[in-house]
Amino acid sequence: MEPSSSGGDDLDLNLDLDLDTLIGDLETASNVPAKRRKTGIKPTVERTTELLYGRGGLPDELARLVDLLTTRNHLDQASLGAIVRNLYPSAKVSDELVLRFVGALGHGQLKPSLPLQALFLRWLVMVYHLLQNPAILSQAYAVLFNLLDTAAIRPQLCHLLALATRRKHVRPFRIQALLSLSRQTGGDPNLTGLLRVFKNYYPEIIVGDLTKGRAASFKHPDPQWRAKLDEIQQQRSERQDDGATRNGFAVNHALGRQLKGTKALFPTVHTLHAQESSVTLEEIDNAESFVKNLEKIELPTQLVAVLADPLLQKFLLLRPDAEGSSRIRNWLMACLGDVASGDADSDIFLDMLDVIHDYAVATKTLSPLLLTFFAQFLGVWNGSDKRDMVLEALSYIPVMEFQELHKMLQMLEQSVLDNTPASQVSLLRFYTLLLRRWTIAMEETESLDALPVATVPNLIDYINQLALTLTQTSPAVSTCLDILDLYEAAATLYSKPKRLEHMEITIPPPLLVYLLYFSPSLAVVSRLCGILATYKRAWEAVMSSAVPRQLTRRERDQINVFNGFLMDLCNCLWRGRAFSTTDVNAQGCRLPQSIQTALGSYMSAADPEFSLGTAFGLSHSPLLCLQSISYVRGLEDAEMEAIRARHGGPVTQASLGQLAVRGGLKLSWQEYRSGVLAYLEAKGFPGVPELMYNTMKNLMRARRQ
Repeated sequence: MEPSSSGGDDLDLNLDLDLDTLIGDLETASNVPAKRRKTGIKPTVERTTELLYGRGGLPDELARLVDLLTTRNHLDQASLGAIVRNLYPSAKVSDELVLRFVGALGHGQLKPSLPLQALFLRWLVMVYHLLQNPAILSQAYAVLFNLLDTAAIRPQLCHLLALATRRKHVRPFRIQALLSLSRQTGGDPNLTGLLRVFKNYYPEIIVGDLTKGRAASFKHPDPQWRAKLDEIQQQRSERQDDGATRNGFAVNHALGRQLKGTKALFPTVHTLHAQESSVTLEEIDNAESFVKNLEKIELPTQLVAVLADPLLQKFLLLRPDAEGSSRIRNWLMACLGDVASGDADSDIFLDMLDVIHDYAVATKTLSPLLLTFFAQFLGVWNGSDKRDMVLEALSYIPVMEFQELHKMLQMLEQSVLDNTPASQVSLLRFYTLLLRRWTIAMEETESLDALPVATVPNLIDYINQLALTLTQTSPAVSTCLDILDLYEAAATLYSKPKRLEHMEITIPPPLLVYLLYFSPSLAVVSRLCGILATYKRAWEAVMSSAVPRQLTRRERDQINVFNGFLMDLCNCLWRGRAFSTTDVNAQGCRLPQSIQTALGSYMSAADPEFSLGTAFGLSHSPLLCLQSISYVRGLEDAEMEAIRARHGGPVTQASLGQLAVRGGLKLSWQEYRSGVLAYLEAKGFPGVPELMYNTMKNLMRARRQ
């Protein structure tokens, strides 16, 4: 039953009240013998199980139902069994519920029937991953273990014990009891399965042929029930977050059962051949225990599990181990060797990528062993399968010497580039992400002397060619925005004196700057101007006492080119001298003189009042003319009662004087241009104002005042 769009909240409340009423009816009926009841209880049970199946039970509702199930009453076994089978929790399972079920186990007149107890244990197995405190079963371990001689509940009990067993639970007296009980029962597969769990912790103690017999696999009792439970949990979390968080300080013991297909390649955490006095990761269940025993913890047998287990990741980050790194590297290289020799399918790499990607995201870096893996992987990768995942993982490459990095980048480009703009854009986005990661790494580093930051300008210089190529192969606005993302990341790198002290500034190619500036998008032009303003501040910092170093020869050559950018853009936007080459450093936007002459003749023929020099200013630019006249219209609307005339077209210094004579706005040319800059900033285009205020001396003085 789905709630309507208009009354969903009311309907949800009604369902809660309905189940609450039904539980009350069951509690009342449980105190009355069946023969004395005026009405049958079956419809109430059916309605209760229907609601539990549909949306699960809230903690308070489950608590009442568990009380009903674990107390001797007059409800028939079929009704009680139906309730247990549909006892879907919609949130975490509390310690109280677990202890109520555990306390109901065993023999006695007041205990529930053994078939019902078996259902209790089966339910605990199926909700084990939802226990609010998994350690509660560890506290009740002795009680559960002592019930193994009860054959009716032994299969479910062994399964629950297998989930709850940790190294501290494996004691000689328990091993002896299990061996003895297994002999008495003729090698019960469930006991054999539990013995194998014990043997994982102490293989040198548990010997004999008993553990070699047929053993229970302890699979999930009902996958369909689990699927329904997951659906209920998801629905509830979407409507109301219960605030539960995953415990990252415990080994994911269910990983082997949860991982399927590709991720099953990675083993789970197990520590074999452990000593009595040692501590294993499997024993850790909280942050306090992890910190207390950090120096005592033994390395697990399969260290490659670090790629999939968060606790082992924390352990190896806090206590690095050269031998451990070598073991992980050997495992990965063995997989690579199998593929290279043809003994394994190359798809195994793609299968491993999911886990390696998650590991890189979790640790925020690529260790040397994973760099070695990717160096081999790129040689067999087709460049398209899981491309986004590969590129995101590689974006965690640490800052390294450029020669070493260049080798890997060349291999990456050979795999990714396929003569399509899409592959070039993917690579450009990768470089953008890489620069952002490096910025974070440098910000977190106390001394940049330890990092080869000289790689940064070399890398930007290397990427410049790709960005320039994209303006030709894919001149769309979206591509221009991707290119600007790259140079925003580069400009951010140069925004702190701390970093400028150790690295040279590398500017974008001149042709790229002019192509972006004459883009048909105001957003592109605004962002470009903002980036150039950031670069200008970086140059000023390097040339001042804020950065204690001198300009390099390469930087001196670049700064003249950069000043040409600024002069050309200011000539276009502010000074009414577009494409002029008469000023110092002006390059005329690198437009040949023959083309300038042709364009000037065309504009004069179209309208003698227009000129090429003013065609790209605030008033006449195709990108800025609407914003400029909108600013004037806004002023006129605000002064409607005080003016007799409105401005008719693009604003010029002469037209403003004429407008005032005709009774229109009294607005000076400088006030108009400053107002347009403020208007652009208010409309979400701050780049042009930022560049002008950082470049034009008269605007700088006006802003200081």
